[in-house]
Amino acid sequence: METSVKYTLDFEKPLLALSEQLEQLKRLSDENQVQMDDEIHAIEIRIKETQEQIYKSLTSWQKIKIARHPQRPYTLDYIQALFENFQELHGDRCFGDDQALIGGPAFFEKKPIMVIAQQKGRSLKENIKRCFGSPNPEGYRKALRLMRLAEKFKMPIIAWIDTPGAYPGIGAEERHIAEAIAINLREMSTLKVPSIAIILGEGGSGGALGIGVVDRVLILEYAYYSVISPEGCAAILWKDRSKASEAANALKLSANHLKNLNVVDAVIPEPLGGAHADPTLCIENVRCALRAHLTELLQQSEKDLLTQRYSKFRSIGVFEEHA
Repeated sequence: METSVKYTLDFEKPLLALSEQLEQLKRLSDENQVQMDDEIHAIEIRIKETQEQIYKSLTSWQKIKIARHPQRPYTLDYIQALFENFQELHGDRCFGDDQALIGGPAFFEKKPIMVIAQQKGRSLKENIKRCFGSPNPEGYRKALRLMRLAEKFKMPIIAWIDTPGAYPGIGAEERHIAEAIAINLREMSTLKVPSIAIILGEGGSGGALGIGVVDRVLILEYAYYSVISPEGCAAILWKDRSKASEAANALKLSANHLKNLNVVDAVIPEPLGGAHADPTLCIENVRCALRAHLTELLQQSEKDLLTQRYSKFRSIGVFEEHA
């Protein structure tokens, strides 16, 4: 994972001031060879207490800002840390190769699995190459090709979701992106192999759902999963994108809301400060969750997998039927 200048969110500014004060004390201590351990320790305690207070009372909109943090670990960071012998496969055999959606076989703790993942870029050049993590139709068709390959060789599917949504350009519409996503929804619902999706950051609309019809949906603590972005919702309801924070609260799109609504099956805890604060710890949390859920799913029969997957998605939401 690349490192760069620390990016500070607006609600973290009190921490920035304390961190600068801490660095200044350490520098003075080193330059003047003066023992300032007590003062340094006191500020370190204040930083931890302030951080705990901030992250204990985050709003939905603030969690979205964490989910979009540019230094947050992306899919390839997890793949490189968790899997062995990942072999990326390219192309949809119809149009081209979409770099916003990657995938291929790998080994997870000596078990063969199929990886299907959305990948963002860190630099502007890479983001243009990967379309800012927004797949085109050929990306979803490539995902479908890999799903069928996984089913043929009886390999569990691990899908990694991190996208603001499917690419909304004219070219994507011309190549039938709605159809590509719809076919994936249908085909994933009948796959005869275990499947898990992990929402790493953004889980936007059909772009996320296009690889998310699985047996278990897991979500990181500060990630979100929604039918529309808060900005898009605000633009529709209030004709004002500045009301995105209000829309975020109304959409109930954060991890704890999604778990209570049974839209996701489990919430994976993040380190204090978010995944970017301690990527190694966050990756280990994902490893433990992935191991536990995959072990359970591998013990189930094909019939049970299909039945439970169908029931899972049919039971989402509250509705009434009237004669």
